[in-house]
Parts: sequence; C-alpha cells; structure tokens
Amino acid sequence: MTTVRRAARTCEACSARLARDRVSDYCGSCTRRLISHVAQPQPEPFWEADSIRTALKARHFGWFFAAYRQEHKPHVSQAALGLWLGLTQAQVSRLEAPDARRPSDLEKLERWATALHVPRSLLWFSVSHTPEESAEPTVAVSLDDVQRRQFFKTASVGITAIGASLLGSPPAAAAGSAKPRSTDAEIVRHMTETFRQLDNRFGGGHSRGTTTITSYLTSSVTPMLNDTSRTTAARNELFAAAAELHQVAGWSAYDVGNAADGQRHLRDALKLSQDAGDDALEAEMLAAMSHHAAFNRSRDVAVDMALASRRTAKRSGLVALQAEAAVLEAHGQALKGNTGACFAALGEAERAFERFVPGSGPAWLSYFDNAYLSAKFAHTFRDLGHLAEAEQFARRSLTMSDGYDRGRLFNTALLSSILADQGRVEEACAEAAKAVRMSENVRSIRGGAYLADVGRRLAPHRTDGRVRSVYAQMSAVGVPTPA
Repeated sequence: MTTVRRAARTCEACSARLARDRVSDYCGSCTRRLISHVAQPQPEPFWEADSIRTALKARHFGWFFAAYRQEHKPHVSQAALGLWLGLTQAQVSRLEAPDARRPSDLEKLERWATALHVPRSLLWFSVSHTPEESAEPTVAVSLDDVQRRQFFKTASVGITAIGASLLGSPPAAAAGSAKPRSTDAEIVRHMTETFRQLDNRFGGGHSRGTTTITSYLTSSVTPMLNDTSRTTAARNELFAAAAELHQVAGWSAYDVGNAADGQRHLRDALKLSQDAGDDALEAEMLAAMSHHAAFNRSRDVAVDMALASRRTAKRSGLVALQAEAAVLEAHGQALKGNTGACFAALGEAERAFERFVPGSGPAWLSYFDNAYLSAKFAHTFRDLGHLAEAEQFARRSLTMSDGYDRGRLFNTALLSSILADQGRVEEACAEAAKAVRMSENVRSIRGGAYLADVGRRLAPHRTDGRVRSVYAQMSAVGVPTPA
C-alpha cells in the first residue's frame, strides 16, 4: 500500500514546516506538548480569552474544560485533557455538556485548577499551591496520576513492589497536604493496570494470573457494582473501571487457552461499557472480540465485530480506535479472501492513523502506536499472500515499547512465519529461535500457537538441518512440531 505524500505541509499549531514522511499534523515540539502527562503553564493572554473568562465567571469547571481545550494551541482532545486530570474521556465529555451540573467538590476543583495552572485571581476558591508558587503540581495525586507516572517505568516489578510504590510516602513537597480518599473506581483501575502490566510482560499463565484476577473480581469488584447508593456519575465511572478489568481477565483467559472464560469476560466488559455510556470502551471491547475471532479463524465473526467496533469508535471520536477497528476489519476480510474490501479497510486505517497524536487517548489505549498497527498490517498482508509488504510491516512492528514482552514474542514469530513463506529458511529459523528463547519467560498458550504456526510453515524444509534444530528447540519448550 502506498501512502500519498502531501507537499509543503505545516504544523497546525505553530505553522512550522513538517517532514514529508511525518504522519501527524503537528511538529515534534507541539506533539511533545500534547502527549505530556501534565499540562504546561499557559501565557497570560491565554487567560484573557472571553471563553475562559466566561466559564470561570460562571464557576463551571466543565465549561472551562471545553474553553481551555479550544484555546490551547494545539487544540487538546477530551482524552488528552483527561490524562492530565486523571479523568476518562467520557467523564470530561459529561462535565463539558451544556446542561451538566457545576462540579462542586472542592478537592477535585483544587486538583484540576492546580493541574491546569489556573491563576489564583480567576478562581472563586482557595488552593494549596498555585502556578505562581510551583511549576509542578504538588497537591496530593490520585492513583491514576501515580499510575501514569510510575507503572511504565517499573515494568519488571511484581504486584507487591508496585503496590509499595503506590502506597509509599508522598513527595516531600506534598507531605503536609491532605491526601484525598481514593474512589472505588480509582482503586479498581490501579489493580487493573497492575494485572495488565504483568499480563503484557509475562503472559496470562504467570503466577495463576487468571485465577487471581477472577478472585479479585468476585470478592471485591462485584460487591462494589451491586452497591446502589452511588450517584450516577460515580456508578458510570465504576462500571467503566470494571469493564477494563474484565477485559484484562478476558485476554488472560485466552492466553492460557480458556476461550470460554475469555468470551465471557469480554461480554461482561462490553455490557459494563455500554451501561457506563462509554463509547470508547465499547469500541475497544468489540475490537478485542474481533481480534480473538481472527486468531481462531472465525472469519465472519471477526468482520462483524470489527464493523461494530468501527461504528462505535467513530462515535467516540478517538482516531486510534478508528484505525484499530479498520485494520481488524481488513484482517477479517483478508481471511475471507475479499481483497477489495480488505484494501479499502486498510486505507481507512492508514488515514485514521495519520490523524493520530501519540499519547492522546485514555490510559488503557496506551498500547496503540505505530508498532502495534504495523503488526496488524503484517498479519493482513501475510494472509493476503503479499509477503514483501508483510515483511516490511512485521519488521516495523518490532520497534515496540518496553514492557510488552508477550507482544514481542508474537511479532517475532510473525516475522519468522513470513520469512518461512518466502522460502528464506536461514532467516526464518534465526527469528524462530529468538521467539523460542522469548517463550521461556512468557507463559502464553497463544505464544505457543504462534510458534507452532511457524513450525508448520517450515515443514516443506523439514529435512534441512537448520529447521531440525529449530524443531528441537520448540519441542524443548513444549511446542508441537510437524512429524
């Protein structure tokens, strides 16, 4: 597939000229401002804008969020603003609604004002710390704030150590401030990110991971969901958090070969997302269902789930989800042999990705990047029989972030399978050997399936000594090989 390059493109925020091969509409400097996990201080003229003044005069922080996002250069999405504030995109959307009730929780107002560096003179309440006093917010942070700053820096730390880092003493500058009580939704999200990190790094078979998640869902989360005393907003936030946890449970179950439990968890996650009114999460769950259907070669289901995900992703406004849903549809169409529909969907995925700003989505979408999408493109081209293009994308998929050891195993095996289909035995065996070594630290039935698929594709060369050596390595880690 050939990308159409546009001449003399400029950054939408600062008008700087963009490189010909840059897919984003923003330059590197403006992109870094967008993907930062903390908001940057704004110049004085920013706070003089009529929309900013009107919203703050009305004492409505939800309306202020909408004004802030539009006045910010470059414009900030609801998802990106949510990252800075410890909120989901759906929460920001509800707060910004014209008929939304004014937020009145002073702890939250103080935290939001400090995070966005709102000048004290514009506020109708006092804050512990202001932009004039500190360039870095020092009020007590929520678990989501800690999660964004800590989790992906501690990928090799187990549950106990991660919990210790979260529950330890606050920074010295914040030692004197009162820490707001964490909500149930925040606690569930903290646990979910712990489970997700372990699942991505070590696979679903690590330390009885699936059993542990299920136990936590049964003993702790279900009683929370059955509590009818919550406000509608708190209820929706908890439902969304529980949906994320069910999704991790679903992936973990699939990873240990328990497809029935995996399907059940994803169905529960989908319903909770719908009950929470969170279009982004709903699209994510439908995408997960499409992914698993494609893995199991359920072609029609893969396409149907991907199409449903595309419709919901469009409502959410998140281009990352739109790109993901489109490439999943393309893979399903490739499996069905529908070349025209496949290429149309690939084109949609590429166009959506060109609008994607890294880090602009909710925390649970942080896995989505160029490497992730490239792996999906590689699967699709391989199953279409376009092996040169498949190899190109498979190699690009290996430039993934740290902490995704299982994904690296999958993508390395994918590249090996493509090389095997091209008859490049030596290179295929070299990549397969790498994947086998990775499997020693990742407990994943799906990882074994990827390796077994490589073995089948190498079968025409089974008499080759290099292939026999790889087969022996596979057998040593329990992967079946052709006779």
